[in-house]
Amino acid sequence: MVKEMPVTVKRAIEIIGLFVLGTIIVAGNTIIMPLLMAFFFSLVLLPVFRFFRKLKVPEVIAVFLPILLLTVIVALLIWLFTSQVSALLDDFPQIQRTVAKHLDDLSIWISRSFGYSPAEQVKFINVQSKKLFSSLGGVLSGAAGSLSGIIIFLGLLPIYIYFIMLYRNLFIRFILMWFKKEQYQKVEDIIRQTEGMVKNYLVGLLIQITYIIILLGGGLWLFGIQNALLIGIIFAFLNLIPYLGALIGNILGVLLTLASSESPADVLIVLATITVVQFLDNNILMPRIVGSQVRINPLVSIVGIIAGGVMAGLSGMFLAMPVLSILKLVFDRTENYKQWGVLLGDDRPLKSQMKV
Repeated sequence: MVKEMPVTVKRAIEIIGLFVLGTIIVAGNTIIMPLLMAFFFSLVLLPVFRFFRKLKVPEVIAVFLPILLLTVIVALLIWLFTSQVSALLDDFPQIQRTVAKHLDDLSIWISRSFGYSPAEQVKFINVQSKKLFSSLGGVLSGAAGSLSGIIIFLGLLPIYIYFIMLYRNLFIRFILMWFKKEQYQKVEDIIRQTEGMVKNYLVGLLIQITYIIILLGGGLWLFGIQNALLIGIIFAFLNLIPYLGALIGNILGVLLTLASSESPADVLIVLATITVVQFLDNNILMPRIVGSQVRINPLVSIVGIIAGGVMAGLSGMFLAMPVLSILKLVFDRTENYKQWGVLLGDDRPLKSQMKV
């Protein structure tokens, strides 16, 4: 009779497995991240593919058409963003004058509050500038590497999506071969629930991007804020990164406003409008769109997003939530890993189960 492995040994193996998995992701993120992103997008595009198949469109073309539609949508978003950045650059002389005025006001305030003369402030800035420029070469080379990585990423993405959709049945067969026949039904249920959860989540994010751009950009435009649409676009996409993205979006919104306006009231208008839009998004709109598709507790969400960013950059931060959601879905339906599902979940016990 085979002796059952002690629980402590099982937990130790699981933790070691997590560490090994993290190491693999860090070492191979340039391969894994495009594949993972393509997997999620292919789940979203499957209903479109099935629609074309019902119309008797050949399979190869039915796979190609949803990818073409996705490419057109992404191209339109990139065009919208670049057009707004171009409009911002056209106002660069005015931005220079506005920033110079803000810096003069800041210099006067520092001089009055802390006793540092403008000459001492200039000296400090010069010293820091030399340090900055000394490391600028490394920053630029890193940026060039990141840009080439993004181009490769975007180039591989449609190819991966195409083949994942084309060979979807092969992958399902591969997964089922790891299990006994009596477990097939449970595995199929998990696959279907994963497809539905990812599809609803990502489609919900697309809807979220649209209404945030409309509400925030339109609201700021009504108040006469310059670069209103650009602020709306930046905030909408940064808001895809839970918790951290909204904070960065607020900071960038304020900086863009300061660069184009001399009135402090405009900054307050931007912050107030972002607050109202966030309230509507978090409490009314997004819960109705996504519902309870993603129920990960905030602590795990933040740690997961930061870990994803450290391991795989921006794409890792974006994919952290859907990956955690799939893991919870699998853990909740697996006897040996239910405790991990509880840890990831948002169901907080009202009372402690400890007797002391």
